[in-house]
Amino acid sequence: MTAETGELPRSHPSPLRLSFDGGALAANWRAMDRLSGKARTGAAVKADAYGIGIDRAMPVLWDAGCREFFVAHWSEVAAVRHYAPSSSISVLLGPMGDADVRFARETGVRPVINSIEQARRWTAAGGGVCDLMVDTGMNRLGVRPEELGDPAIAALDIDIVLSHLACADEESALNDRQQSIFASLLPQLQHRRASLANSAGIALGAGYHFDLTRPGLALYGGVPRSELAQDLQQVIAPEAAIVQIRTLPAGESIGYGASFTAASDMRVAILSLGYADGFLRCWSGKGEFTATDGAVLPVLGRVSMDLTAIDITAAPHLREGDWLRAGYDLPAAAEMSGLSQYELLTLAGPRLRAG
Repeated sequence: MTAETGELPRSHPSPLRLSFDGGALAANWRAMDRLSGKARTGAAVKADAYGIGIDRAMPVLWDAGCREFFVAHWSEVAAVRHYAPSSSISVLLGPMGDADVRFARETGVRPVINSIEQARRWTAAGGGVCDLMVDTGMNRLGVRPEELGDPAIAALDIDIVLSHLACADEESALNDRQQSIFASLLPQLQHRRASLANSAGIALGAGYHFDLTRPGLALYGGVPRSELAQDLQQVIAPEAAIVQIRTLPAGESIGYGASFTAASDMRVAILSLGYADGFLRCWSGKGEFTATDGAVLPVLGRVSMDLTAIDITAAPHLREGDWLRAGYDLPAAAEMSGLSQYELLTLAGPRLRAG
């Protein structure tokens, strides 16, 4: 508490931060927009903009020209509405109950209808503009093709008909099958726009673009298909300050489980980053950090909840308080860690996001 007010300070300098390149995010959206051809390009901003942070991502995406935004949960709407009109926001889970219906009707946010039950619930409350998810083979959310003739679907005022590709990041016959099914179903539905392609789907070609594409991963620096690699830039990386520098004598070990033993005297830095921040134990003995001069510094031993040890023998200039950046190019980091690019983005813990 402060002596003057008796209140806790609102913030305190953090030894953690999530570096963010807004120019890269804008460039990635523009790249996806260009690759989407004649289709308009939206953005999936669910899960706090894939871990980037809505407050970081939304102003950049809006200024870049994005006007359609997709979230998963109703609880995510408020943060997006701070930067974009309600009519530009779709909620993928649809109206789960009366509270969701009431909120959508009062704000103008579009629910994505995923079932006959949701369609009836929406219409019974007075309806309004909505989106409709059609299941073309993923068997997750969505109305099945044989259900589209139900009167509850005919009663909907549909803006966007959506479906979701299950294997767009792979060479799979299911991609063409889903695209064909989706195209064949559209004449059965009164709607304004159609949307099938996610980030990987955009790379599959114009036949998948329809009226609107919905990139997510690619916006934030992920590369779902190799064809997109040259078009995308890294957007974020965890950074941590050195909280202690020590000498690890030859023959001694470091960290939990004593999994690393020094063969010779080593200069070691302890970073204020651990698995509570999303830098998981899978990085133990594998991860790397980079100093501002480009020196690459390997992780030693096990990553713990709050701390990670690295070898800085090759960087004698480093001092306590200096900042280091984790190797977090998403395709390379995914291959090294065994995590998916989606997991790498969304794992960032609250301490890291707040930094």
